[in-house]
Amino acid sequence: MVGAWLAACKWRQGDHGCGVPRKERKLYCSIIGTILKETYLQIEEKLARQKEIDEWLPITSARNAKWWYSAFHNVTAMVGAGVLGLPYAMAELGWGPGVAILVLSWVITLYTLWQMVEMHEMVPGRRFDRYHELGQYAFGEKLGLYIVVPQQLIVEVGVCIVYMVTGGTSLKKFHDTVCSTCKSIKLTYFIMIFASAHFVLSHLPNFNAISGVSLAAAVMSLSYSTIAWAASVHKGVQPDVQYGYKAKSTSGTVFNFFSALGDVAFAYAGHNVVLEIQATIPSTPEKPSKGPMWRGVVVAYIIVALCYFPVALIGYWMFGNAVKDNILISLEKPAWLIAMANMFVVIHVIGSYQIYAMPVFDMMETLLVKKLHFKPSRTLRFITRNLYVALTMFIGITFPFFGGLLSFFGGFAFAPTTYFLPCIMWLAIYKPKRFSLSWWTNWICIIAGVFLMVLSPIGGLRQIIIQAKTYKFYS
Repeated sequence: MVGAWLAACKWRQGDHGCGVPRKERKLYCSIIGTILKETYLQIEEKLARQKEIDEWLPITSARNAKWWYSAFHNVTAMVGAGVLGLPYAMAELGWGPGVAILVLSWVITLYTLWQMVEMHEMVPGRRFDRYHELGQYAFGEKLGLYIVVPQQLIVEVGVCIVYMVTGGTSLKKFHDTVCSTCKSIKLTYFIMIFASAHFVLSHLPNFNAISGVSLAAAVMSLSYSTIAWAASVHKGVQPDVQYGYKAKSTSGTVFNFFSALGDVAFAYAGHNVVLEIQATIPSTPEKPSKGPMWRGVVVAYIIVALCYFPVALIGYWMFGNAVKDNILISLEKPAWLIAMANMFVVIHVIGSYQIYAMPVFDMMETLLVKKLHFKPSRTLRFITRNLYVALTMFIGITFPFFGGLLSFFGGFAFAPTTYFLPCIMWLAIYKPKRFSLSWWTNWICIIAGVFLMVLSPIGGLRQIIIQAKTYKFYS
């Protein structure tokens, strides 16, 4: 722009054989200079406003996180309600398929998570701070939004709803365990009690602000997972344990198998917030963010393995196909330990809810501020975030089908965003050579993920329908 102005002024000083008198050339230069100056000021003003908005939005407001922030954010995002349902998933899958699917899911999701960490800064000088921004780069501005945003919203809002149910259920279990002679209280009230914490915590501005909550949640996840499998070992193999499929009919067995696939998919859900977590880590050309981010992811996945595999295998080994869809419900004694484990679950899902809610807050606030031109303010944040918490609480109270919700959301939305969407974006952007190792690996993940997406919601929906037959609203 400055170069154009200088060229115009130079043109003003000479004749150049154009036939335009010197006075007119001087006038033209003055007009061009004024236009360029106004344009420059407008761009500067726009950039300043953009910077102000980015410093206010949750995802981009703080970029000083350390690698261990990545570790406990990822643990908090991944280990949660899903781990408690893994023994039940094993009961529906059986020993052979169950172990194979657990191990494959761990390997595939670690690979796709590595892809997302690598793609965060694939373009020099640019960071894809949000999942949909990466989707837009891979598929185009509009198509990328249409592909990624609906799926990501289903995952994040779905997790928040399930965690409302999980938190309320665990609070009720805690109450019933420590006070077995007390009057029974509706699950609805416990979900409302759990939600009350989020009406306060949801006003923390960004990921770094919730790092303390996230750290406590990560510690709690390891603690209650250890209690779950250790208490199962203490209880021992049940006398009448059976490892055959619970369903008596072939169709029931098949539908349960599909449902269990969704349970496993739900357990590996951290991909939906991984770019947003990486966005909080500082980055320079010499030290890109993928280094510390990947270190944190590896630590997180080791902790995930220490949580998932013992709980899934030992829980199924001890209870067989009689295990409940929440392993802690199958454990009654020692009462103090089970009560403590349920309280650990409550603390953990408080942190997990915040991890998954933060990108939703970012989407809502970006829409309101950038598209609808609302002024960034505490009032705007107070209203939008409280409405979101209230909505997830209401849906959780209305449809508290824990097992069915895990299966349905796990297959319908988690499988695409976790198992195969990163692979599709990798193929679209990097274009690996056909039939190379990278090409085969990505296509195998895509095929497995599509099968998971198609089959598991069928089982989850059937389970919800069966549970709904005997369910009374707001009981």
